[in-house]
Amino acid sequence: MSDSAPIRILDASLNRAAEGLRVVEDYVRFVLDDRHLTEQFKQLRHDLAAAGSQLPLPERHAARDTRSDVGTTVSTPSEATRRDAWEVCIASLERVKQSLRSLEEFSKVSLPAVAAEFERLRYWLYTLEAAVGRTVDANERLGDARLYVLVDGCDSEPAFAALVDQLIAARVGVIQLRDKRLDDRELIARGRRLVAAAGQREASNSGELNPSPGPSLRGRGIKTLAIINDRPDVAAIVGADGVHLGQDDMRVKDARAIVGPRQLIGVSTHSIEQARAAVLDGANYLGVGPTFPSQTKLFDAFPGLDFVRQVAAEIRLPAFVIGGITQQNVGDVVAAGFRRVAVASAVTAAPNPQAAAKALQAALHQ
Repeated sequence: MSDSAPIRILDASLNRAAEGLRVVEDYVRFVLDDRHLTEQFKQLRHDLAAAGSQLPLPERHAARDTRSDVGTTVSTPSEATRRDAWEVCIASLERVKQSLRSLEEFSKVSLPAVAAEFERLRYWLYTLEAAVGRTVDANERLGDARLYVLVDGCDSEPAFAALVDQLIAARVGVIQLRDKRLDDRELIARGRRLVAAAGQREASNSGELNPSPGPSLRGRGIKTLAIINDRPDVAAIVGADGVHLGQDDMRVKDARAIVGPRQLIGVSTHSIEQARAAVLDGANYLGVGPTFPSQTKLFDAFPGLDFVRQVAAEIRLPAFVIGGITQQNVGDVVAAGFRRVAVASAVTAAPNPQAAAKALQAALHQ
């Protein structure tokens, strides 16, 4: 191999990686409209340029010979077509990953001092790639789910079943079972009832005669999602669509090991820093609040609508505003940039929970 060959490889790989990162950055900026991820990819692109600057441009240009490069005429039919913008993004992410690996390996020949930096950038790209993929996937799976209702186990299983049936009849997007009083057997029984009811709604929409309870990924807004609060073990046992975690609960990584790769994991966030971290840590959706004083839970502080506006301006991972949301103040949430809310007593304590849920959903869709 000639002395210039490793430099040619590094030059080509730096070009491919920078070009691919720009394409991905354009996707998260203009398609997702996600400021947080845009900033992350912009920083990665700048870090790549800083590492690449260790190979002076005169040396890169002296070694470059594009006109006689045999690879410029090698292509496959699949490279000429893309079905949509997401496929463009995926292809560019693959190009960047491969280029960073080539940079890491061949820099050991010509730029050994920066090989470790190329390795760091490659691993950071893996994290950002997963965050983009989860954002796209979660928006598809949660679809038109606007109203998220938190319910306790009620005084009896029949009372719980009646409440759940009312919420499903109102086409509530997500129902979370949250109850610290029930023992494990009762909690599991309630969870199974919730999952079964959600499965029946999905079957009635899809025409199935024999639904099987559990997670489903078919269609946007087709089924009511069943979520268990705080207990990934119970969520896994009952076949729920996911689990919701607070800031003091187990990490997303640990919950993921229990519930599996395709179940949703929601994370409660109370500051923009926590929201940004949850996106990168693996959350599929966020709880954003508390926003207003609540009848069901006491809080020491309220980040309020300012926090809601911050998340609306930065993050496109699905998020539900929570904390004291009512028919009277839901318009303030919409004005702050959100059309997804999570409620408890505003629906469950209403004389007619089904009607209350429908009224909130109508306000969110206006």
